[in-house]
Parts: sequence; structure tokens; C-alpha cells
Amino acid sequence: MTYPKHSWYVVASTGEIGTEPVGRTVCGDPIVLYRTTDGVVVGLDDRCPHRGYPLSAGTLCGDEIRCGYHGLRFTPDGRCSYVPGQDRIPSRARVTPRPVAERGPWVWVWMGDPQAPDFDRLPDIPWATDEAWAHVDGMELLDARYGLLIDNLLDLSHETFLHGGLIGTPEVAETPITTTIDEEEAVVHVSRRMEGVECPKFYSGSTGLRSPIDRWQDIEYHAPGYYLLHVRVAPVGSTPHDDRDDPQAAHMKVLYAITPIDDHRTMDFWAVCRDFGIGDAELDTFIAESNRAVVLQDVEALNLIESRMGDTWDPAEVSLKIDTGGLAARRVLSALIASERETAVSVGAL
Repeated sequence: MTYPKHSWYVVASTGEIGTEPVGRTVCGDPIVLYRTTDGVVVGLDDRCPHRGYPLSAGTLCGDEIRCGYHGLRFTPDGRCSYVPGQDRIPSRARVTPRPVAERGPWVWVWMGDPQAPDFDRLPDIPWATDEAWAHVDGMELLDARYGLLIDNLLDLSHETFLHGGLIGTPEVAETPITTTIDEEEAVVHVSRRMEGVECPKFYSGSTGLRSPIDRWQDIEYHAPGYYLLHVRVAPVGSTPHDDRDDPQAAHMKVLYAITPIDDHRTMDFWAVCRDFGIGDAELDTFIAESNRAVVLQDVEALNLIESRMGDTWDPAEVSLKIDTGGLAARRVLSALIASERETAVSVGAL
């Protein structure tokens, strides 16, 4: 087991799921998603129990999904409702339902026990629906394991070198960070506060600010797959307040949902929410294109690292002070995985 399964993972953006089946793989398990006629998202294991044909290659009949191989139909709760040519439906002709939820810009799937989804563990993402905020989002595929993306996002010093000209400036790499861990909630916090620093292109182009600026990066990583970066950029020396009472500053919430496809591939969902320029379509485009450019630079770098790693999960490496957040995230993930293993062994022994 290389990823916790007793967790929620983002499987799609809300706009991707409609009245056509969509197939995705999460933690090595194929899943089919669609919306009912009432607009409710359905998640099922993407395998017909008859001969294993993927249901995502089938069609919808009202609120039911029909296998494209032999025509069996399944209800949203996974029950087989129709078998061509016979009245009796085999008792084992069922598909496992996957609990799903829409939160923020995304559709989430529970990969643990389908009978016991923990909805309290879904994150709050109010900025995606609050009229005082605007947001853009996207997704890129990585040919790299999800742990590499977590390392990347917990250590933003790489912005100076990998993202120079977009969001990186010399001060990001030179400014010390503070790291704290909430072991009970499996959350890692990493903060970097920069004062009187260069304003990178991404922020000058989006906010109109010019150097020097005060720039904050406050990270929350919620294991295993949700990352939230609180960004504050403001004229140098301005007095900070909260997001709704900080008129000289611009605030962004940069979200990542990190979803392992399997041991060597990852879906990298991202969203950028802002409290300025609401309704500005040109600004939407600028931020979306700029952030995607940053994400694609990460994708290229992580794919290169993966190509050298093979099947090794923890390669021999040297760690630095900048890695305290990433190393903390690794420990939190390892603890979640170990806990699930112990539970599985205990259940198996009963």
C-alpha cells in the first residue's frame, strides 16, 4: 500500500461530469462517474461483474448505466436491474458504489469502506462559491508518483529556480520557513513571510503592484491529497489584517488536489481563487494561463525525477532545511498508511 485509501480524493472537476459516463482511476481502482437526471453525481466501480467490461465505455439509460458489451443495466446504488434474455438476475450481479461529493470546484470520491464515508473530512472551500472571490481551475497529468508532487508543493524555494520569471524571485529561496505539524489531524503547516521583496511577473500582472512588496506564503497540507496556499501580496510596509479587511493587499488561495492514479501517475488538480478583479475576464485568462505555465514546469521536472527512480519509493537523497515541510508530510503520510495496514491485519485476523 503506497497511499492511504481511507480518504477523499478529487476525481474530476464539477463541470466534467454530465450525462455521459466518465472513467477515472484513483489509487489503482477504476471508477465510472455520471450525473443522474436530477444532477446528482454517481460513482461506481468501473467493471461490469459479468465479463469485466468497463462501464465507462457503456451508455446511460435515464439514471442507470448500461454495459456496452452485453447490455446489463445498473442503478446508481450498483444493483443490476436488467439482464437481456432472462428474468432472473444473479445475486452477485452488483457493482460497488463509491461515495462521491461535490465540494468547491471539484468532485471528490471516498476510496475507503463504501459503507462508511467520513464526510466530516471533506475540506471547506468557500472561496469557490463566495461572490466576493473569483476563481479559475484546471488539471494536468503527471507521469510521476504523487509523493513527488507533495514534496514539490511543500518546498516553495524551488520557485526561485524552476519558476523564475513567473512567480520565483531570489528572496523565496533565501527566506527561512517555519513548519508545524498537527499529528492528530494529519495537517502540516509551512509559512514563509517576506518583506520588501521583488514583485514577480505573476503578481505584478495580476494585481498591478510593483517592487518592493510584502509577500506571504502560508501552506496547509491536509494529508493525503489536499493542499491550500494562502497568499498575501501588498505594498511594502502595509499593515496586515484579515482577508476581508486588508484593503491595500491582494489575497489568493491556491489549491491543489493531489490524486494518485497508480504508483507512478498522478492527477494534479489546481485552482486559484482571488479577492480582487472580480468579473474581469482578461484577468481570469491571465491567471489561468500563468498558473498553468507554472504547473507544467512542475510536471516536466517531476516527470524527469520519476524517470530516474524506477520502483524506489524513498531514493537515497540529501535533505536540507527547506525540506522540513516535505519531510513532515512524508511522516504524516507514512503514519496514515501504517495505520491502515494495521487495521487491515487486525480485521484479517478476526
